[in-house]
Amino acid sequence: MNETMNETKNGTRNDVITAVDHFAIFSLPRKLNLDVAALEKSFYSQSRKLHPDVFVRKSAEEQLWALEQSSQLNDAYRALKDPIARTEHLLELEGVVLEEQSSSATVAARASGNEKKQIVPPELLEEVFELNMQLQEIKMAKEMGETEEETVKSLEDSKKNFEARSEALMSEMHSLWNEWDALIDANAVQDKKIIVRDKMVALLNQRSYIRNLLWDVNAALA
Repeated sequence: MNETMNETKNGTRNDVITAVDHFAIFSLPRKLNLDVAALEKSFYSQSRKLHPDVFVRKSAEEQLWALEQSSQLNDAYRALKDPIARTEHLLELEGVVLEEQSSSATVAARASGNEKKQIVPPELLEEVFELNMQLQEIKMAKEMGETEEETVKSLEDSKKNFEARSEALMSEMHSLWNEWDALIDANAVQDKKIIVRDKMVALLNQRSYIRNLLWDVNAALA
């Protein structure tokens, strides 16, 4: 396992991983444009070294160690193979708390029946106000057993608009990934990295908010 499992001459473990940096587990720099195929190849290669069959004759302590390492490897792979999760993880490593923006927070809030607290991005204030009015109108119409065709059409238009915005945000995010990686390659000063970091946080906030709006629109149209 690449720099994650040191072995002695007889094949037993030499130390224990304590790092939470998923990039480090794969011996990767903290960059956002990754070769996912190479990541997958490395993952399966390292997984084979930690397979229970390899440790079947080892001590209980070593078997537990291998299980822990395998769990860390799985977590790292899941985080890095998805570009948004990868970005969120990198930002967390850079000291940004992303709980409110994360997709897991949204899913957890929806499952519990609670609304996740988020600040409306300023550029969406007017559209969000109009959308909330439309959602209220269609809710009242459904309760009365009526059909608001005009409101439904407006919601469908809003859905297309927010889907287009989401795609545009991802295009912007790709550009920021390139900027970030260029700064890493250039060993740039932290101030320059912070500028790009904060832009990524802002885009993730917008993306998360738009995703929640689309969730509400789809529920209303169902």
